[in-house]
Amino acid sequence: MSYVEDLFSVNGKIALVTGGATGIGRMIATGLVQAGARVLIASRKGEDCVKAAEELNNLGGTGSAEGFAGDVGTAEGVTALVEAVRSRTDKLHILVNNAGVTWGADYAGFPHAAWAKVMSVNVAGLFTLTRDLTPLLLAAASDTDPARVINLGSIMGTQPAADGAYSYSASKAAVHHLTKILAEELATQRVTVNAFAPGPFQSRMTAFATTSDEQVDKVGAGVPLGRIGAPDDVAGATIYLCSRAGAYVTGAILPIDGGLSVQHAIRLFKDA
Repeated sequence: MSYVEDLFSVNGKIALVTGGATGIGRMIATGLVQAGARVLIASRKGEDCVKAAEELNNLGGTGSAEGFAGDVGTAEGVTALVEAVRSRTDKLHILVNNAGVTWGADYAGFPHAAWAKVMSVNVAGLFTLTRDLTPLLLAAASDTDPARVINLGSIMGTQPAADGAYSYSASKAAVHHLTKILAEELATQRVTVNAFAPGPFQSRMTAFATTSDEQVDKVGAGVPLGRIGAPDDVAGATIYLCSRAGAYVTGAILPIDGGLSVQHAIRLFKDA
């Protein structure tokens, strides 16, 4: 194995990717399987996860995938998911908290119920699952190769942009802050905690704006790098953070957004 192959290897690691049947979760799971990891995929629709795992196993990668049902929207759901993971492995090198929901409505009609549902899945479920799986993460951790947690935030949690998804945007800002809190909490236990803050990618959640080529081009035109995200963009970032190459990184909010997080219209003195 070459230096670069060894530095970025996740071969043989065991990962759980919540919401891994579609969208960014599927992209992350694909990258890990192709790179040699054993990936557990869980979401509310277990049959979708089983199908996704079969498709990933047919890609010819050096890893493997297993799909099953798992709901992080309730305390009972998290408990059941933890038991499902424990029945399959006694250690977990990688936890990717990707499962999430959104709710869109205009300001005047945004319902109170949209806050409880979105925050329960995107923030409370993420925290409780991470806490309850910490013993499995500790079982896999070492001084030179910590266990890894990656949380899915969003550019909408970094910038004051809601587009009618008020509770979603606020939940992602909470994910970013919670990531830093957990990074400090778990560092002495040899677990790193980081987050992605993606810009636009094709997914079920963004299908309303990224289904057609015309829509993709239009959305991409608003990104400084001139395109929306591709599967390898998020897969590469995952492999970096989960391999030895990323072993010394914790508490980071990584913007995978083509430059959106640094784009602004402030000119101040430029036109003076």
